[in-house]
Amino acid sequence: MQSTIIYYWVYHITNDKLALGFVGLAEVIPAIGCSLFAGHFVDLSEKRKMVLFCITSYIITGTCLFTLTTSYAFAELGMHTVLYLIYFFVFCGGIIRTFMGPSMFSLFGLVVPREHFPNGTSWSSMAWQTGAMLGPLAGGLMIAMNGIVNGMFAVIVIQVLLLFPMLAIKRKPILKQEKEPFLQSLSQGIKFVVKTPALFGAQMLDMFSVLFGGAVALLPVYQKEILHVDEVGFGLLRSAPGIGALLTLGLLAFLPLKTYPGRKLFIAVTGFALCIIGFGLSTNFILSFAMLLLSGMFDAVSVVIRSTILQLVTPDHMRGRVASVNTIFVSSSNELGDFESGVMAHWLGTVRAVVVGGCLTLGVVAVTFFGAPKLRNFNYDSEDEASPQPSSKEKE
Repeated sequence: MQSTIIYYWVYHITNDKLALGFVGLAEVIPAIGCSLFAGHFVDLSEKRKMVLFCITSYIITGTCLFTLTTSYAFAELGMHTVLYLIYFFVFCGGIIRTFMGPSMFSLFGLVVPREHFPNGTSWSSMAWQTGAMLGPLAGGLMIAMNGIVNGMFAVIVIQVLLLFPMLAIKRKPILKQEKEPFLQSLSQGIKFVVKTPALFGAQMLDMFSVLFGGAVALLPVYQKEILHVDEVGFGLLRSAPGIGALLTLGLLAFLPLKTYPGRKLFIAVTGFALCIIGFGLSTNFILSFAMLLLSGMFDAVSVVIRSTILQLVTPDHMRGRVASVNTIFVSSSNELGDFESGVMAHWLGTVRAVVVGGCLTLGVVAVTFFGAPKLRNFNYDSEDEASPQPSSKEKE
């Protein structure tokens, strides 16, 4: 919801496509730069406490962004100062997210029994996609009915409510007790991912496919200049991938993927790329909505498979550091993809940028399919062979 409002807000005050790209860049810089440090720190910390700290930090950042939406702030500071402060607080949010991701991932592994990881991942992803669906839709409705100011205030209220369910979770033990050199600890997560072929292949496929195939950052342009719909239509478009993902994840929660997950991952990413190309070429709102809906359905399948691989092959004592590496891949694809979309649209035009991105994603699928046989042939019952065995020191 906050992201939807910010993108609409920035384009509303600047009318500049490149400004949308800078929103993504502002978040991806700390996400990449701070992730390894965050993973090291999370592994040495109590996970529930870390999550509570992150939520509290989000509340503070959200309050600052809400203050900037007021007419008083705009009148006193001016458009350029407000824009730079938006980038700054998005940057702060990126730092918080580098700690939130590994903390939640580690807490998930301590709460859910290992044998339920595939099914638990489907439920977890479905909960996340519920927010991905309802948030943009609610953001669009709030903008249409009450304006940006009330929308950002609603974000703060929701963030405060998030504190209460976390308080119901008991404190968890810290599994990594031994101290090791800081730089050595930082490198362990990277080494583990690189030495695990199925995991590394899945992360690379995700990073480059979403990097080139992302079109969400350009939705304000499609809403205003191509599809010519109002704010509610913008909210519907923004929530369409979430709706599709939620439908698929609901199905996968009861009918989990058990066979040939590696092959199904490639099929899903191929379908995602074709939907992005179809969306880029569409000038009809219903067709555009359908393409985004289908892209979310395909993406949901790939998310569940990638997340399950990540949970299965990662040792408990390394969850924070491995999750931090995953954050680098995810942030590189999502936020850097938003920046890439803005730059490409600025140079090539909006439609060409989206279509070219979808074609590049198909190329990434082809290269990864032939270059990562371990991922192509991956099965959930072979996760032990898919990951490197811990050393005797790590076992101790």
